[in-house]
Amino acid sequence: MDEQTQLVDIRRRRSRTEAEQLVAAYEGSGQSRVEFCRQQGLSLSTLVRYRKRQREAQGAPANGNHWLAVEVAGASAAAGIGVSSGLTVSLARGRRIEVGRGFDAHTLAQLLGALERL
Repeated sequence: MDEQTQLVDIRRRRSRTEAEQLVAAYEGSGQSRVEFCRQQGLSLSTLVRYRKRQREAQGAPANGNHWLAVEVAGASAAAGIGVSSGLTVSLARGRRIEVGRGFDAHTLAQLLGALERL
């Protein structure tokens, strides 16, 4: 090759199924977006676009924000069932997240990060 020859990186388009698989792999990886993209050879903007497309297809708001119904239980309700000062988040389909006194803040931050990626 001479100096005038330029190499062009031609990238093929991913199918919708491949894009969905990448999003699922990212969400299950526990990695940051930057780490995951670097490992997969994927641009951050592409991952963001794939995730947005998937959320829109599922009917979720594009920005990921939505309102949730919250029920606050008073101290008397917690005392009645023997629960010390902690937090409980009840989710759909009977799922619950409970954080007791003296919880590990780092683990909770990781859990919240994973939930935000859903």
